[in-house]
Amino acid sequence: MLGARQASALPREVILTTAHRRKLPIGIQTFADIREDGYYYVDKTLHIHRLIEAGKYYFLSRPRRFGKSLLVDTLRCLFEGREALFEGLYIHDKWDWQIRHPVVRLSFAGGHLGTRDALDQRIRDLLHQNRERLGIRLSRETDIPGEFEELIQQAHAQHGQRVVVLIDEYDKPLLDNITDVGRASALRDGLRNLYSVLKDADPHLCFCLLTGVSKFSKVSLFSGLNNLNDVTLDAPYATICGYTDEDLDTVFAPELPGLDRAEIRRWYNGYRWGGQDVTAVYNPFDVLLLLQKRQFGPYWFESATPTFLVDLLRQRGLYTPRLEQWETEPELLSRFDVDEIATEGLLFQSGYLTIKQAEEPMTGYRLYTLGFPNQEVETSLNQALLPSLGVENAPRHRKTLFTHLRANDLAGLETHLKAFYAGLPHDWYRNNPIAKYEGHYASVFYSHFAALGVDVTVEDASNTGKVDMTVDFGGHLYLFEFKVVEQVPEGKALQQLKDQGYADKYRAQGKPIHLIGVEFSREKRQIVAFDTEVA
Repeated sequence: MLGARQASALPREVILTTAHRRKLPIGIQTFADIREDGYYYVDKTLHIHRLIEAGKYYFLSRPRRFGKSLLVDTLRCLFEGREALFEGLYIHDKWDWQIRHPVVRLSFAGGHLGTRDALDQRIRDLLHQNRERLGIRLSRETDIPGEFEELIQQAHAQHGQRVVVLIDEYDKPLLDNITDVGRASALRDGLRNLYSVLKDADPHLCFCLLTGVSKFSKVSLFSGLNNLNDVTLDAPYATICGYTDEDLDTVFAPELPGLDRAEIRRWYNGYRWGGQDVTAVYNPFDVLLLLQKRQFGPYWFESATPTFLVDLLRQRGLYTPRLEQWETEPELLSRFDVDEIATEGLLFQSGYLTIKQAEEPMTGYRLYTLGFPNQEVETSLNQALLPSLGVENAPRHRKTLFTHLRANDLAGLETHLKAFYAGLPHDWYRNNPIAKYEGHYASVFYSHFAALGVDVTVEDASNTGKVDMTVDFGGHLYLFEFKVVEQVPEGKALQQLKDQGYADKYRAQGKPIHLIGVEFSREKRQIVAFDTEVA
């Protein structure tokens, strides 16, 4: 039985269609299985039709578990002319089903390839599988580019139609070895050896799509394939992968009763490719597991968060509150190579940050503001980062923090936070580069709160300035200002909150507002002042 609040939050069509339930396609990446075996399917063929009509060579980057493999398999079925699978979908009456193209599909999604020899063997095996499926025999012994070239040419000649090339997870061998520059460089050369064939194969190709997590430099990986159109940030394709709010409220309507719709949005929605005006999407993996398990959890984050990401952020001394509002240029989001990985590019491409705002302050010069896409990522990434900030036994600290916030116990909160900082290992300061940064104290503070999953905003702007951190929890608002006493005289943190009138912005909410000035000592490695006042 739905509670009154939950029921009223659901659209009428959601409540009326609860009887028409289908199977949840968890882990299903085969288009035919979804269409033939009674699974829910979100129709992406409008985007596919637009893509095919607009060009020939494409690249698309999306984070892991976002439906790239299903997209590739849908394209395969379409070009192979499997009409029955597309009945009732957008593209069905817009496609010439009499024409069937030979499809070459290569996927590097499976397994771990740690050497160039292993990669070359996998490539040869994939080419052999495609030859067998297309009924083509290799006419001579040759190298990998020769095999790929002959496969494309013979497929064109034998089937009488130009070839479709689909490459899924094109970059996985590189990402699996990205922390070993020598090994990754050797694998990059092996992949370049394969992909370089596509440039001269143009007369034999009808359509080509490469998908992956990261956009590696064209110069380093594609060797002159300059006509590869990167549609990753193009607004018309912002929702080509992932689920929209409309998808949840229509396709998955029978599964929604009993779940808090607003919380689903807060926890899992928010990925944007192309700016703040494009439609935000959900990671399908999160949505499907939520609908199955009926409880909220960090399903995507826990599925395979790379340890090298956390290690890299630790090595670079990242100021974690910056993750909430990171200004960057578009070029930095795609600057990714074996020996040059921009931090913002890595976080964006892997799905831990998304575009919150896009602006063009002058013609041809664009700026993006990045931030966490949703509550799942903010909470989970900060939990993962706490050990790299010197915090041990984070779950115990998180429970204590929750206890004091729930009781609005500011004295207990002060005691907890001082014990929290006192618990940072002394040796950690000598051996960890983050400790050299003044922002380390605020990073620990922010990540501790963010890891709890409360509503945290950093540098919340008002007409008088920006408060360092705002926490909205349990019907109370907490405004924090941070100072380092070696830089600013003691007592200035709380005074700034009062002098700037930071509380004025929040008074209309009708919640109690607590001003908290937190002052750190670099020498003592501790909070030396925790001044509070009700605004």
